[in-house]
Amino acid sequence: MTDAAAETVTPAREPTWRERNQSSIRQARLYVRTFARNGSAMLGLGIVTLFLLTAALGPWIVPFPEDAAGSVHLDIKLQPPDAVHWFGTDEVGNDVFTRVIVGTRVSLQIGLIITGIAMLIGVPLGMIAGFVGGWTGEAIMRFTDVFLAVPGLILAIAIVGALGPGILNAMLALSLVWWPGYVRLVQAKTLSLKNSIYVDAARSMGAGKMRIVFVHILPNCASPIVVKASMDMGMAILGAASLGFLGLGAQPPYPEWGAMISVGRNYLPDWWWYSFFPGLFIFLTVLGFNLMGDGLRDILDPRHRE
Repeated sequence: MTDAAAETVTPAREPTWRERNQSSIRQARLYVRTFARNGSAMLGLGIVTLFLLTAALGPWIVPFPEDAAGSVHLDIKLQPPDAVHWFGTDEVGNDVFTRVIVGTRVSLQIGLIITGIAMLIGVPLGMIAGFVGGWTGEAIMRFTDVFLAVPGLILAIAIVGALGPGILNAMLALSLVWWPGYVRLVQAKTLSLKNSIYVDAARSMGAGKMRIVFVHILPNCASPIVVKASMDMGMAILGAASLGFLGLGAQPPYPEWGAMISVGRNYLPDWWWYSFFPGLFIFLTVLGFNLMGDGLRDILDPRHRE
């Protein structure tokens, strides 16, 4: 009887993925609720999403795709906005709406590349400076201070001036002046984490330095890095547009917003639409990323949660 009863015992059921990750699911739901309650953050997310869709679909939805490459239609040059050319035309008859929409992909790529390169340089240097310390950390921070001592745009102008105007040189120059912010951010966060209880526990259990850095410290630095990167996207686009406006970035007929404003200013105030619409898109892009970054800060930084 006892043997038969033993045979009918049901084996223990393994927990499902949902049960194993209940804590993470609750945390994610808290993040979503906190973000959704922030009206400005939702507005920023909506703007950024709209621009991402525009960048992805733009080349296929514009009415005059040939105008993105700088075709010439002198018979319709500098026409005001109408039902055919929603944003008017430029000095050679190109549709401004087409060039602004195609320029959305260009500007977002520029912002992503600049921010990505700055993170690749700044985050490792910041972690080395904070975790290793000593003369190595001091040398890294003093080298960083040299870059921070000069206004970023001025230094970028000097670098582009030495390398020559062009969109690639402009992105490289802005990346080289953007990384110090990540060094200071990550170095300060690493200093606050390397003597924490869980790091001491990992060290006492024989964890190596690389494991401590990548498993215990880097994940806890991710939140401020993500927030800074989201805000830097808009500022990087603005910086590239500034260099384009000065003639040091993208060169006409490349459909970049700053270069379009630079050419369009020569036709102000009579042909206002030439500069107005690229400037409006720059403003909305920077606004969207900044508002979204504020929302991310609210959900990822406990000091800003309600």
